[in-house]
Parts: sequence; C-alpha cells; structure tokens
Amino acid sequence: MQPESHPMIDGERVTIRPIRITDTEMEADFIRRLSPQTKHFRFFGGVKELSPAEVLHLCDVDGKHSMAFVATVRRDSREVEIGVSRYAPNSRSDVREIAVTVADEWQDKGLGTVLMKQLIESARCNGVRELYSIELSDNAAMHALAKDLNMSAHNDPADPHQTIYRLQL
Repeated sequence: MQPESHPMIDGERVTIRPIRITDTEMEADFIRRLSPQTKHFRFFGGVKELSPAEVLHLCDVDGKHSMAFVATVRRDSREVEIGVSRYAPNSRSDVREIAVTVADEWQDKGLGTVLMKQLIESARCNGVRELYSIELSDNAAMHALAKDLNMSAHNDPADPHQTIYRLQL
C-alpha cells in the first residue's frame, strides 16, 4: 500500500492515504454531505446517497487494478473525509478510468490536484499508461483540474453533453 502524506491545504494539515475497506461509514457520510450539484457532477444524476453495497464497492480496492486515495481532516477526534480520487479497471490492462470528488467547502483550494497527483503516481507504479475520465461538459471544476494536469479534452462522440479527458503517463 502507498504511504500517507500530510500536505498543508488552506492552512490545515490534511492526510492523504489509501482508502480502506473499513472506511465505508466515512465514505457514506462524505457522499451524504456533498451538495446536489457536486453529486450531480460525480454521479451524473440525482443521487441522494448510495446503498451500503455501492459504498463497500467504492472502499474495496486492490491497490493495483483499482485504487482510491482519501483526503481527511480531524474533527472532534474523528477522521472526516474531504475528498477522494480513484481509478477503476478498464478492458485494457494499461488503462484506468478515474474520478475525483472534493467536498464543497474544500473546492478551489488545490485539494483535487493533490489527490490526482497521488493517484497518477500510483498508476505509474502499477504499469498504467493512460488515465481517462468522462465528465459532464459543464463541469468547470473538472475542466480546470484537467487543464492543470495537462490532460487532453475531447467531446464525447456518443454524447455531446460529455467531455472525455485523457492523460498519457
């Protein structure tokens, strides 16, 4: 497993670490706290919360084919998730689909970039050659993040409301 890191973001110490199977309650709480707009961009629809099985699936990564990093802070002596980046398998062994979600109050502070750089490094170490994400075209935050990471952007030929971002590693 990857080690933890502890960057300072907006004056606060944040822990970036691999997600654990035991993080299901924290992950479910994170998703519940997202605004409707953030949920819309992450899940492409009106998801209020995920089923326990769906949350368990998000927390069950093998560290090679699938990986996720959570960003957490301490609140009232407990760990609270404020962001997550992840990749999931694709039909090609050297390609992974990615997603990143940042809690509303932590957006526009560089957390998404920190999470994605950790994910990119993990992908490289595991022989991944390409990362991609399919996003709603009006997701300005993802567009800015993709630009910051030097990802290419192309209109999705199957859906004009979506953009495909790609990063060659």
